[in-house]
Amino acid sequence: RMPLSVPAADRWQRASAAFSLSFLSLVFSITAFSSSYWCEGTRKVAKPFCTGQSKGDHCIRFNSPDANSSNAVQYIWETGDDKFIDRKFHAGIWYSCEEIINEEGEKCRSFISLTPASDRGVLWLSIVAELLYIVLLLTGAILMSVEMCYYSTAIDGLKINTFSAVVTVLAGLLGMVAHMMYTTVFQMTVNLGPEDWRPHTWDYGWSYCLAWASFACCMAAAVTTINKYTKTILEFKHKRQMLERSLKIKYKFPD
Repeated sequence: RMPLSVPAADRWQRASAAFSLSFLSLVFSITAFSSSYWCEGTRKVAKPFCTGQSKGDHCIRFNSPDANSSNAVQYIWETGDDKFIDRKFHAGIWYSCEEIINEEGEKCRSFISLTPASDRGVLWLSIVAELLYIVLLLTGAILMSVEMCYYSTAIDGLKINTFSAVVTVLAGLLGMVAHMMYTTVFQMTVNLGPEDWRPHTWDYGWSYCLAWASFACCMAAAVTTINKYTKTILEFKHKRQMLERSLKIKYKFPD
């Protein structure tokens, strides 16, 4: 019984392309999952009163030269929007941070604690789906690396290729669901979250874009893996037909 095999070099090139996309997707997903820049924006907060030597546009000034005197009549010059300042913030799956006025550094809070109670279940589902997404991506990358280094027979490589294709497709579906659930939870938190957190303006950050780039790479890896599987099957069928034709000609078997 003669084993049918595809060229090892061509098989390795197709497997390495799928592995590269899967590994890139894994790196993107871990980076996005551990960061807090899924959404960025500003919060409009009231300016604090100027104290001591503090001056500038980040605090409310008085007309009195002696601001500490209780007998002095003090007037606040700022009116309307001048009494407020935009404080930058960024939020991710795990926590939300905002800058501290007149000081360096940031103040961070757990994003789970900011989420409305009715939506925390969806957020936890999103977190679990993201973790499963990363685990399946890692599993798919390991299977693809094994396939690249496993040269015994094409049949064994084809079996590994089948498992890696299934795992990668499942990872892509989980990643898409996880990202969409987090988007829904964040929008609900913007509308129903605590008053001292609700943003004035916001937009999606680089981590959010990186998460969807990870999903795109994952699906590209899945398509590449499925294409490799299909091409290998077609090569098997073609070689089998050529072998049967050569045997008929050699032994002159009737059709």
